[in-house]
Amino acid sequence: MPSFDVVSELDYHELTNAVDQAIRELESRFDFKGTDAKFTLNKNELDLEAPADFQLKQMLDIVKLKLTKRGIDLVCLEIKDPEVNLARARQKVILREGIDADGARKIQRAIKDSKLKVQAAIQGTKVRVTGKSRDELQLAMALLRQQKLEVEVALQFNNFRD
Repeated sequence: MPSFDVVSELDYHELTNAVDQAIRELESRFDFKGTDAKFTLNKNELDLEAPADFQLKQMLDIVKLKLTKRGIDLVCLEIKDPEVNLARARQKVILREGIDADGARKIQRAIKDSKLKVQAAIQGTKVRVTGKSRDELQLAMALLRQQKLEVEVALQFNNFRD
């Protein structure tokens, strides 16, 4: 039986490339000359640090632009409030991946309510969708693409078996 997996994964190679490009742009921009503004990428966290709050907003715009150019959906970003004191301003951006239990149930419910002839099974951080025909699976993919704002994570479809 044909099947595919619904997952939410980050491409870490593209993520590091986007952050590197943002760092290069930050170093070359005139309004950031002489400041020690910087991006720091940890495993699932991006730290922004600048002398002022308005510069954090500009840095956030730069990194969002670079991420979208690299094909990373901005839905996976959880932007925390900036921490501002007299000397520095810091902001954390959490990079979410994986489908939580509530999101998986929403995906499963959306597929079941659509009356398509497919079944969805939750398997940890992914949802496996199986059906008898390839066309039904493609309709399920189209349905999930339309309702991705309801799940609040970036969805990808992989492991398509025919």
